[in-house]
Amino acid sequence: MTLLGLLAIGICLRIAISDLYARRVPNTWLFAASACTVLLLVIGQFNAPRLPWLPHVAGAALGLVALLPFHALRWMGAGDVKFFSVLGLMLGWQALLPIWIAASLAAGAHAALLLASRRLGLVLPISLQAQVHRASAHWQSHPALREMQSARQGRRGIPYAAYLAISAIGWIILSAYGGIS
Repeated sequence: MTLLGLLAIGICLRIAISDLYARRVPNTWLFAASACTVLLLVIGQFNAPRLPWLPHVAGAALGLVALLPFHALRWMGAGDVKFFSVLGLMLGWQALLPIWIAASLAAGAHAALLLASRRLGLVLPISLQAQVHRASAHWQSHPALREMQSARQGRRGIPYAAYLAISAIGWIILSAYGGIS
């Protein structure tokens, strides 16, 4: 596994935790990842025969252009778009399609489960609805959940950046040990 792959895994873990907990993708982490990646690419260019940075720059541009329309439609946050672009910079354009497919399938399953759980209340018997309501009220009052909701500051939605991060980690591991590239 390369140094760039290890950097990507570290950033992905940080972004996944932040997105799951607070529904935020911190710009400082994205900027730091981009700066470290550019530094590693510049250093690595002296040991390579041809433009080793070209797939990475193309990945950053492709990542930005691919998800920007979803942000314009308000289907996705700006942090998700910026993170996908940074993933393209770190991993190169060839990693983006498999990461995007895996993340989109996971986010789609998440959305389907949310919709099903909301509709499930209509189908449950009254006695079971009361038990679910009591359990939900218990969890809603838990201090850890209140802290998490406070950190989210009203932000809701599917943690797409977390799904991108988990998919990217899977791609990095498979490409390092599974023989894909």
